[in-house]
Amino acid sequence: MPKTSSRLFSSEFRLSVVERMEAGESTSALARELNVYRQVLERWRDRVRGGGPDALKRKRGRPRKLVLIPPHSLPGPEPGLAAAQARIGELERKVGRQQLELDFFKRALRQVEASRRPNEEPGVTASTPSSKR
Repeated sequence: MPKTSSRLFSSEFRLSVVERMEAGESTSALARELNVYRQVLERWRDRVRGGGPDALKRKRGRPRKLVLIPPHSLPGPEPGLAAAQARIGELERKVGRQQLELDFFKRALRQVEASRRPNEEPGVTASTPSSKR
């Protein structure tokens, strides 16, 4: 099916074709009858299944940008929820500070233990005993 130029189909036409497909007509037979690629017909059918008949009313070209709602106009969280979230944040910061202190003291303890020499203590022998034969 060579295609010389792109054709535009009305949304009513596309919806009627999709209804025929849903009624049980062969997609390949419809494609031959209408001189439209089978994949195009399947795409129309998938759009209707996914978004209803309004999904076929999509205009050609680039889709429009979404309109974003400014954050200040969104409804805020409940006052009790905001207080709970603030308390959670405060406690998480406190746990983080305590973890830093623990890490500091663990490193300091390792350095002190490494600086001690067990053989410098009184009562420790300087060499190993000789083996008796």
